[in-house]
Amino acid sequence: MKQDRIKVVVIGGGFAGLNLIKRLSNDKRFFITLVDMNNYNFFPPLLYQVATAFIEPSSISYPFRRMFQEKENLRFHLGCLQRIDASANKIETDTGILDYDYLVLGLGTESNYFGMENVKKHSLPMKTINDALNLRNHLLLNMEKAVRLETQEEKERYLNIVIAGGGPTGVEVAGMLAEMGRNIGRKEYPEFKDMQTYIYLIDAAPVLLGPMSKKSQQEASDVLQKLGVKIILNTAVKDYVDNKVVLSDGREIHSTVFIWASGVTGREVPGLPPAVVGKGRRIIVDEFNRVQGMSNIFVIGDLAFQSSDAKFPNGHPQVAQVAIQQGGLLSANFKRVIDSKPMKPFAYNDKGSLAIISKYKAVADLPKLFFRGFFAWLIWLFIHIIPLVGFRNKVKLAFSWMWSFITNDPTLRLIIRPGKGK
Repeated sequence: MKQDRIKVVVIGGGFAGLNLIKRLSNDKRFFITLVDMNNYNFFPPLLYQVATAFIEPSSISYPFRRMFQEKENLRFHLGCLQRIDASANKIETDTGILDYDYLVLGLGTESNYFGMENVKKHSLPMKTINDALNLRNHLLLNMEKAVRLETQEEKERYLNIVIAGGGPTGVEVAGMLAEMGRNIGRKEYPEFKDMQTYIYLIDAAPVLLGPMSKKSQQEASDVLQKLGVKIILNTAVKDYVDNKVVLSDGREIHSTVFIWASGVTGREVPGLPPAVVGKGRRIIVDEFNRVQGMSNIFVIGDLAFQSSDAKFPNGHPQVAQVAIQQGGLLSANFKRVIDSKPMKPFAYNDKGSLAIISKYKAVADLPKLFFRGFFAWLIWLFIHIIPLVGFRNKVKLAFSWMWSFITNDPTLRLIIRPGKGK
């Protein structure tokens, strides 16, 4: 490595970090090291399809080292951030120490349980590949347990699926599970009828898909209700005790499958002063995504709280497009600094929002346009194939979707439990 290269350390290989690396790695003046707790990139918007056994994990994952092949100025470091030493321009990970000229934090978020320890301990999140596989196994094992039980009360404890969170993730999970209950459950589990009627979708807000248009909200509600999903709004989850989901209105739902999709909070970044950590543990940055009061530490993606954008004075939505655009601009700004040019401030170009509800049913809130139904569903499919890393993954996913939608029968319902066989 040439000693005069600018050392850039990027923590987190999600949308933000990876987009920055892709654009910056073409400039040999920079030497870039990616730090991540996983050795692969994955596509979070499709985790729920892994969790519901609709697609395989490898369709939405790609190894970083495979991605970095033949990139002489790129390195990968497997590890978790332990602490930032800003005064020495170093970071400590659980696998070593790295020094930097520029540090970029793109760690993203984790599930927010709002202080409910039982929910944190016993619910099923969906933030990682491991979470998705754990949920898949849990769902399949529950079905096998339920068929062996005799009373309806016992069966319902294992058949009831409670989803907390009426945002895109909660809606998409509920729709997918209802579709699979209708199209697959009746064929593979003849012991049960109307399996989709055991699905509960709960949110404290008065509507589903809160950030989207009223048309999208109504469409989501109508489609899910037709599928048999029981929607409970204006009601918060208060606890999860003894396999019972306790609601704010006093109701209790017996369930051994409690999926948590109700909120996120920023990942902790030890070493930064408390003054720069805002609401939801998001880190306060200026118009260039530079941490407040620091000269060479930047935050991009969901972890960044930026109020300088005139259209988003309360911060940007925590969505993929913000992360992608911030990563792209920051890479350009690093080059501008080296070229003795002023950096450009970030301004988010909102391209709209999409949510799939069920097979052939989706909503698309695009600038000045609204689509629903089959056409919106096609837009959703196309938009979610484009960002996948690797041509092979795009082809695999497109083929998997085509086969599954045609047959109504994906074949990935395998219970795989790592450990010693007996």
